[in-house]
Amino acid sequence: MQILLIIISIMLIAIVLLQAGKAESASNALTGANDSLFQNRKERGGELFITRLTCILGLAFFIICLVIGF
Repeated sequence: MQILLIIISIMLIAIVLLQAGKAESASNALTGANDSLFQNRKERGGELFITRLTCILGLAFFIICLVIGF
C-alpha cells in the first residue's frame, strides 16, 4: 500500500507541474490590470484531461492516506 502511495504522490507532483498557470489573474488583480479577471476560461482537450487526472489522483491519494491511517 505504501508503494502505491509513493507512485501516486510522484504522479500527482508531475501532473501539478504540467498544469498551466491559472494564478495570473490574481497577480493582475493586485497590480490593477483586471481586464481579464472575470473572463470565463473553458478548459478543453489536454488541459481538461490534466485537470481531471489531478482531481482523480488527489482523491486517490486522500483515500489511500485514510486507509493507511486506520
